Amino acid sequence: MSDVAFVLGGGGVLGASEVGMLRALVAADIAPDLVIGTSIGAVNGAVFASAPTSETVERLETLWTKLSADDVFGGSALRRMSTLARTRTHTHPSAPLRDLLTAALGDERRIEDLRVRFQCVAASIERAAEHWFVRGRVVDAVMASSAVPGLLPPVEIDGEHYLDGGLVNSIPVGRAIALGARTVYVLHVGRIERPLVPPSRPWEVAMVAFEIARRHRFAADMAAVPDDVSVHLLPTGDPDPPRYVDRSVLRYRDTSRVSERIQLAHEAATAYLARS
Repeated sequence: MSDVAFVLGGGGVLGASEVGMLRALVAADIAPDLVIGTSIGAVNGAVFASAPTSETVERLETLWTKLSADDVFGGSALRRMSTLARTRTHTHPSAPLRDLLTAALGDERRIEDLRVRFQCVAASIERAAEHWFVRGRVVDAVMASSAVPGLLPPVEIDGEHYLDGGLVNSIPVGRAIALGARTVYVLHVGRIERPLVPPSRPWEVAMVAFEIARRHRFAADMAAVPDDVSVHLLPTGDPDPPRYVDRSVLRYRDTSRVSERIQLAHEAATAYLARS
């Protein structure tokens, strides 16, 4: 049984907020028995599970400074279009993200060897189902969980192909509870705090549809939380949390607010934990 679980949701560059939340949790001496991650939450979660300390949070902040336009999602528009024309499926190669994760976690490190029990989810293409990585090379698992459709290529592991875990379980509270967690801290990116509106522009249609599916799964998980389980939704501290259909979210390479998001979430989560 895992008494305390940290659940880190997906959300791309908005996932910087989770680093601030982790900093607040560590400062409050709240340690997890289980870490669950999806997409960017799998990145943050795997690094933290390798050594759940304040020093690791500092390493995560450094890692986020490298998740810039010059690294994982770098390259000119021409280069991105060239990659898309060549591959016909994605605009960025996976090597920069893999190199970043390898530097942070080690190429051969396995999930079962992390300091804290860790799992992450990805979407299996062949089975059209969620797949939970509970063992094996952690970098491979996190790459699969973070393979954003259209941006990064699917990740092949043992003959099966995977896409981003956010497609099937963006904030996997239910998984943590199923694994025995009695206290769950949810580290999310803030989109669930702002109501959706009907799409009014072509690029918003698919985003609204995805966000409905994403929130529906989370709402169902929350409605099914047993009476003996406590779930804490940590705040991002953003005074104007993003609606996923906002055009600004399309600027997935914009890391200009990373430090601000980390600081806002740290302050808000610290205040929340002091009241809890």
